[in-house]
Amino acid sequence: MVKSELIESLAERADITLAKAEEVVDLFFNGVTDTLAQGNRVEIRGFGAFTVREYKSYTGRNPKTGEQITVPPKRLPFWKTGQELKQRVDSAFLSRDAQGGEPGNLLQASLLSKPFGTSFSEVRLEKSKSTP
Repeated sequence: MVKSELIESLAERADITLAKAEEVVDLFFNGVTDTLAQGNRVEIRGFGAFTVREYKSYTGRNPKTGEQITVPPKRLPFWKTGQELKQRVDSAFLSRDAQGGEPGNLLQASLLSKPFGTSFSEVRLEKSKSTP
C-alpha cells in the first residue's frame, strides 16, 4: 500500500473527502516526523514505536579508493514492531498458506478488517530517556 492508497482507503472507510483524508494522513506523518526530529519517541500501542537512535563517529574506508574517512555522528529513526502487529501479520500469512491465497490480498484484508486495540487518542508522544 502506498500513501495515495492509504488516503483513498481512509476516505472510503471514514466517509470523508479525499482532501480531508489527505490532510489527516499528512498531519499524522508530520507529527511523527516533528516528534522524532526533536529526539522524542512515538508509540502506537499494539502497532509499534518509532525512536531515535544515536550513532557515534567512527573511522571507515571509502570502498572505491580504500582511503580512510571519518564518518560523522548521526541520529537515525528506528522502528520497533508491536506484538499485536507481529501476530496479525503472521496469522494472515498462516491462513493464506492454509487457503492457498495470495499474501497481499489476505494481509491487506486482515490489517484493514478490524482496528488495532488502540484508538488514535492512545497514540503517545514521549520524550526520550536521553532528552532532559
